[in-house]
Amino acid sequence: MLSLLTSLAMICSCQKQDSAVEQQLAQRKTELDAREEALIEREKVAEAREKALNEREKALAQNKKATANAQAVPPDPQSQDVLRDAAQMKALMSDPSRLNSIRDEKDRRTQERRAQRQAELRKLRSQGQPKSKISGAGILPAAESSPTASPADGGIIARTQKLATHKTTLVTD
Repeated sequence: MLSLLTSLAMICSCQKQDSAVEQQLAQRKTELDAREEALIEREKVAEAREKALNEREKALAQNKKATANAQAVPPDPQSQDVLRDAAQMKALMSDPSRLNSIRDEKDRRTQERRAQRQAELRKLRSQGQPKSKISGAGILPAAESSPTASPADGGIIARTQKLATHKTTLVTD
């Protein structure tokens, strides 16, 4: 009986050890599963990065190809003018002092032209030109009806026509 009891005690202890080992095995299996899932997730991230890198390489290659094609095709003069004008405008916008000096120069030239036109208008009025000859129509009635206009009259007519076209400018100023 003692031998039976000893055998039974050994079997029970082995079963306890087996259950402890089974618990350890289950715990290790769970840890392994977690590691495997983390590894799969890392692989997915690496694949996504590789895909993004491949797309960037393709875009860079296309950009280089487009740049090479653009350099091979000579641009037309009009587009060059537009680009140059745009570059000049950008430079002007970035330098306010230069922009102000250009505005001042433009205003000065405008004032000079205005003064010159007003002087010509005063001169024409002082010469005794009738008001009908300085009309807004831009053409002198005398010049229309006269078949023989002298060259001196042509100069006056041209100046008067020029003044008539700028009449609105003088009136608004």
